[in-house]
Amino acid sequence: MTISTLPPDRNLPISPMRYDPRFQVETKADNFDLASAVRLLRRRMKMIITISVLLLVPAAIMISGLKPAYQAWARVIIHQPLATSLGAEDSSRSDLLDAKSETERLLSRSIAERVIRDLRINLRPEFNPALRKLSFIQRVRAKLRGLFDTEKPSPPARDSIDAVIPEYFSALGVWHEDKSDVIQISFTTSDPELAAAVPNRVVSVYLDERKDSMSGRLDSAEEWIRQRITEQQARTVIARDAARNYQESMDVISKEDAQDERIKSLIEITGREGKIEESRVEVRATIATLEAADNASVAVQNIAVPDNITTKQRDLRAQEQDLARLLETYDGNAQAVVDLRGDIEKSRADLNLATKQYLQTMRAKLAALDHEAAAVQSILDVAHEKRTREALAQTELTRLQRIADKEQAALDKLEDQRRDLAAKAMLPGAELEILSPASVPLASQGRGRLFYLVGAFLAAISGAVTVALMIEMWDRTVRSFDQIAGMTRTIPAGLIPSRGRNEYPTTLFGQMQVRMFDEAIRTVMLSLKQSNGGKLPNSIVVTSAHSGEGKSLVARSLALELAASGIPVLLVDGDLARGKLDSFFRSGLMYGLNEFLNGESGIRDIVYHHPSGVDFIPSGKFSLQRRARANGLAEIIEMAGAAGRIVIFDSAPVLASADTVHLTALAERTLAVVRWGKTSRRAVEFSLQQMKSSRNSEIHVAINNVNAKNHALYNFSDSELFSRSLMKYYDPKQEYITHNGNRSILGIVRTMKHHILLH
Repeated sequence: MTISTLPPDRNLPISPMRYDPRFQVETKADNFDLASAVRLLRRRMKMIITISVLLLVPAAIMISGLKPAYQAWARVIIHQPLATSLGAEDSSRSDLLDAKSETERLLSRSIAERVIRDLRINLRPEFNPALRKLSFIQRVRAKLRGLFDTEKPSPPARDSIDAVIPEYFSALGVWHEDKSDVIQISFTTSDPELAAAVPNRVVSVYLDERKDSMSGRLDSAEEWIRQRITEQQARTVIARDAARNYQESMDVISKEDAQDERIKSLIEITGREGKIEESRVEVRATIATLEAADNASVAVQNIAVPDNITTKQRDLRAQEQDLARLLETYDGNAQAVVDLRGDIEKSRADLNLATKQYLQTMRAKLAALDHEAAAVQSILDVAHEKRTREALAQTELTRLQRIADKEQAALDKLEDQRRDLAAKAMLPGAELEILSPASVPLASQGRGRLFYLVGAFLAAISGAVTVALMIEMWDRTVRSFDQIAGMTRTIPAGLIPSRGRNEYPTTLFGQMQVRMFDEAIRTVMLSLKQSNGGKLPNSIVVTSAHSGEGKSLVARSLALELAASGIPVLLVDGDLARGKLDSFFRSGLMYGLNEFLNGESGIRDIVYHHPSGVDFIPSGKFSLQRRARANGLAEIIEMAGAAGRIVIFDSAPVLASADTVHLTALAERTLAVVRWGKTSRRAVEFSLQQMKSSRNSEIHVAINNVNAKNHALYNFSDSELFSRSLMKYYDPKQEYITHNGNRSILGIVRTMKHHILLH
């Protein structure tokens, strides 16, 4: 049983008591432990379940429509024909074709069309979209597309193969291994026999296509090379005719004969020229000797002379010797000496005459030799000129013959190519070695429906948990005093739980919510009293950052709580633009605070006394803007203080009206109401900065509309306030607070308060 007593007088001296704030904020570290994760999942369980269901339902529909898929594959190696490498000059060349090129050939459209027609794949609804029935989702999608697309796409023809080709290629797989030249061909379908038939048929069609392609290429190449051979033959004939005609027109003999003739002629002429030059040198030397000497007898001693001159020289020398012997015996006047001297002079004269004649002969011979040398030089010049002309002609002839030989070599090469193409035409396009043919698969490919369903379920839960975690990370709203502990000059006033829709719900939880709300209002009142030195403040401003955060509910609850405790209270609707407290109390007054501030009414005309004990001043008409009484609010505070009443102002939101900032400067205490899970921390901080003043330096903050169950799932220091601290003090079966078994006056007044709050 809970015993209620009348509250003490608020003006009693209580100075020996210590008045610390009831809510001491203890900031916790933001460590994300396992308990925090569990709390996150619990408080976001509805959203997680909803998102998981939304993701899982379409996935389950798609999984239920899955059919077992069978896959068969063949492994092959493609070689060049062995006969093509027998005559190759480079024996080291590999006999493997390019695996990448052959892979692309296996994926060609021509092979796909033949395989589709041969195996009648176009008649299967699995691969032909025209044969399928549209699902509900596809029909809805088509209708939505028709709303925005004026041109309706024509449906595919049932016999058309164009729509089957993409489906065929999506089921076909052709690839080669990087470290080998093995090509694997696979096909996936719901029919196991078709899965094995397609790879084998692809290999067969590939060989046929390769052979046809090679035959066509060889025929085209052979036709082209025949045209080249015809053109080359014409060029070869023209080149040979040009060489032959030039040889005949220039009278150029063969290279060997011309060489022999030129050698003989040059040897003869050169030898003759050398002999003439030698003779000329000898004659010039003889003439020079004879012309240089004064004594002919001395001159002929050093050169070769004819015999008569030699004889005369010898006789002259003998006479000179005889004269020398006579002079040894006789003197110079002897007759024999004189006679011998006369003979010597005569012999000398004869020798000189013979020498002069010989000199004339040598000069004549030199002239003859010069003439002959000039004739030989002329002949030699003509020979050299002829040799030059023959060399040029021979060079040109050689060039023409080389051109003719080159054209003939090109013709021979083309002939060899033609014979090679003719030989290759008899060979297959490629040789294919089948390592493992495709066989009918015995088991389906991939996992079962249960596996995919479990995977989809886990993926849906993971996605939902991820979304919940992201929402938690993006949440910047106020949910605890721990989040605003860093804001200076703030006093936690208490957590106010959310109320039920009915005054006295029939459920157990609803009754606890009403009692928890009443206790939270008394806690706020106690916080205001403790921060004011142990007595209630004379004036209180109740405001919020934005509208819709429950400040009016808190203001009238505080007023009713004070009235129920026997404390006179005056509730003023300070929201001059959008105040609605008059509709709750149903005062029926014609005037309000707006009329009072504009001087249209007095203080007695705007105060309404409610049976609950609350005196109330409505906001009045919203259209009035002019204010004649600038200090009207201060007058109301003074009037209430003189009458012993506590004034509670239900003011406008701070961020919506400047009047609230002025009002907080006049009142003793300010109570800022923050809505749990809605008001952002930034808005709270900004509004608190707007309201702080020298008189009202500390602002009380109350968190309203707290969801007790969800709040207990957070890792804040005050998370378990409702779940463990408050609920255990109340008996869910007790409906009213009684004293000595009877309903007290406090219980009756509180009942009236609940009725007023509901309206």
